[in-house]
Amino acid sequence: MLSSPEIAAQPVVQASVLCTDPDPVDTLCAALGAEPLALVILFVSPSTDFGEVIRAASARLGETPVLACTTAGEISAEGYTEDEIVAVGLPSRHFAIETMLIDTLEEIDSQELIGRTIRRRQSLMRLAPDWQNEFAFLMIDGLSLKEDELAFGLATGLGPVPLFGGSAGDGARFEETFVALNGIAYQDAAIVTFVRTRCPVRVFSLDHLRPTGRRMVVTGADPSRRIVRTLNAAPAAREYARILGKDPEQLGPFTFAAHPVVVTIGGTHHVRAIQQVTEQGDLVFFSAIDEGLVLTLAEPDHLVEHLEREFQALSAEVKPAAIIACDCILRRLEAGQKQLLGRMSNTLAEHCVVGFSTYGEQLNAMHVNHTMTGVAIYPPPPEDGEAGSLHDRLADRPE
Repeated sequence: MLSSPEIAAQPVVQASVLCTDPDPVDTLCAALGAEPLALVILFVSPSTDFGEVIRAASARLGETPVLACTTAGEISAEGYTEDEIVAVGLPSRHFAIETMLIDTLEEIDSQELIGRTIRRRQSLMRLAPDWQNEFAFLMIDGLSLKEDELAFGLATGLGPVPLFGGSAGDGARFEETFVALNGIAYQDAAIVTFVRTRCPVRVFSLDHLRPTGRRMVVTGADPSRRIVRTLNAAPAAREYARILGKDPEQLGPFTFAAHPVVVTIGGTHHVRAIQQVTEQGDLVFFSAIDEGLVLTLAEPDHLVEHLEREFQALSAEVKPAAIIACDCILRRLEAGQKQLLGRMSNTLAEHCVVGFSTYGEQLNAMHVNHTMTGVAIYPPPPEDGEAGSLHDRLADRPE
């Protein structure tokens, strides 16, 4: 289904199209309209030819930068969708951007990364000195296993600029994931987009999980591959199943979505979601894991009710014109298991959320799971000189 808002009334334009459309890129571009865009972001279902889509989009959009990734599901104006291409356009009259490609994540040079990040941010400040609102958006290969290291390095270079992002997906296959910039696809790579805007913005992260008193200690692990071999000195999958009171042979994605584990860092819990069980009975995680780490089982709050409360908080002063979101695949799986997909989609649509389901999410220096990270973009002031009032009210609200 094709969808697009009234362009003149919106600081962000969006459209979506089924992958089976005879010319999906042409359909998307027509829906985005003729207004000059500072950036187009594509969230592309892995059920289509990613290379063909990004090349066609880059050719069609000319000098407009085109950022893209493969997904584990899409979020359009209709809420959760599958087998679609979702496009987001940031109009030049409201946004200025710089992009930075990190074309290999095999060996990250922290100092070089920090230096590049600082230089790109300074370049954007010179490009749009009168626009004080800024954030950074990260797209990264979801099978690279480098999200933790990269997010930490970027946050150091970004200083006070908030960063959010998502790990590219491949449906539920976990075979290959891609990011792209200007018609070229990359693996083992990431793209950082630095954004300055006249629109007030708020970067956020949310999860609906509450830690319990049931804990386990990682006693054997392969941190470089995010594999846990033993928990409490017992085979990992068997011990995890024992604590849940389940048969180890029945562990799978729905169990992991319903029974995540968290770690506590600085008094705040962060999810360490399980991706799969190996044939050897090891547990493969979506994010960093190490020996000695204490994992706490978490229980979910009601998924839809929690999401509605969080979005209401973002709308306490002014409702966002759009929310660009990176939403963990495990949240979508949980919604499906609990027959909440329709209600989730309605809530996402009501609050103008657009984005994709991920293999992991980033917030500032952290790589996390089972969360939604994103940026709420609020209506711009009628004139540049009036930017202070709304922005100040939003900045004064507690996180």
